[in-house]
Amino acid sequence: MTRSSLLAAVALVALLAACDNNDNPSQPVYGANPPLPEQQHGLLPSMKIANPASWGDRKPTVPEGFTVTAIATDLGIPRQTLVLPNGDILVAEGRGGSAPPLRPKDFIAGIIKAKGTTSVPSGNRITLLRDADGDGRYEERTVFADHLNAPYGLAFVNGQIYVANQDALVRFPYREGQTRAEGPPEKVADLPSYINHHWTKSLAASPDGRFLYVGIGSNSNITERGMPAEADRAMVWEIDAQTGARRPYATGLRNPTALAIQPGTGTLWAVVNERDELGPNLVPDYLTSVREGGFYGWPYSYWGQNVDPRAQPQKPEMVAAAIKPDYSLGSHVAALGVAFSSPVMGERFADGVFVGEHGSWNRSVPSGYKVIFVPFRDGAPSGDPIEVVTGFMGEDGHTYGRPVGVTVDPKGALIVADDLSNTVWRVAVTDRSPSAEGPADLGSATTDGNRSSN
Repeated sequence: MTRSSLLAAVALVALLAACDNNDNPSQPVYGANPPLPEQQHGLLPSMKIANPASWGDRKPTVPEGFTVTAIATDLGIPRQTLVLPNGDILVAEGRGGSAPPLRPKDFIAGIIKAKGTTSVPSGNRITLLRDADGDGRYEERTVFADHLNAPYGLAFVNGQIYVANQDALVRFPYREGQTRAEGPPEKVADLPSYINHHWTKSLAASPDGRFLYVGIGSNSNITERGMPAEADRAMVWEIDAQTGARRPYATGLRNPTALAIQPGTGTLWAVVNERDELGPNLVPDYLTSVREGGFYGWPYSYWGQNVDPRAQPQKPEMVAAAIKPDYSLGSHVAALGVAFSSPVMGERFADGVFVGEHGSWNRSVPSGYKVIFVPFRDGAPSGDPIEVVTGFMGEDGHTYGRPVGVTVDPKGALIVADDLSNTVWRVAVTDRSPSAEGPADLGSATTDGNRSSN
């Protein structure tokens, strides 16, 4: 394709996308029972791509009683972070995927979406950050491990650091205070990497360290490559840490981009990116507990028994078995991070999860581009989310950052990876007074008329 024809194609796509936007997208709707609009089947989805700009003197916005500090910059695409027992922070850096476009619109959309991401090369490494004197400034930075293959998920159990590369689960032995791995990683298990449309491999460990849970995304939006390409995908694997033996733990999860174990219960939770091209208000990305043996709908249905006619052949028996997720995060927010909180984050944030929302590309009104807190009650999501870290997308039309992984530091801070500005942010509690933790200081992330019952 020549440069002139490519530019013409891009212009045509932009025009058609604008013409296809006839439904006035609303703000995301949250909760256990979100209203689901009618499906839309247009030529192209609406698009509004992030317009990257440097932070300069700016910073993300955080609530009163908190401060935000960049503790690492100039990274190689930071995705997920892990706080080690001694307080050191590991940062997985990289970008993967190799899926060729299927349709002309996939090719054009890929070019357009790439404009909203960083141009920095993939780090393919794990970086260690250390705050030796405990002042919140991480003055020491070393490469813990390099020459990895698009590392993403991280976990630490039983003296081992586990890393989910895009093609394999590996581990490094670790001793406290170590700043660099002593040798190459040991492979625990191969992971699906054929095509790798959704390349990120999320990771969590069972409380006893016996099993590792790996989230593996689909190889398509809605099986455009055929079901053989989806073998062992769109699911969470359970892998035996000692033998590498694996089995499907839960299926029908289109792209489980982050996993976390709920303290006290041992329940596995996930945030999941749902399917595209059914309209700007479908399908909600979601937060859900993950049941052993459960099926969550993809590709045959969404949000329980709502049938997707594009999946062929249809399978009514699978639709009937589909589990409805616990909590809608809103459509196309692209949640890529989840972490359970603790009382160290203050009374208002003591019970619930933080969610990093990378941000939409296929809505004329953007969604996501922030970190939210979903409060829990009696072990389950309850109530509207709270915006915690915002300002990634400015009112000036520029996008300064895109949040990915979130991790709670026992010292009383939220660690946020930003893969657009290649920064790791530290959101620290500075004021634990009742006024700083009360409901008057933080507004709900929803607006009037846009709340769902829970």
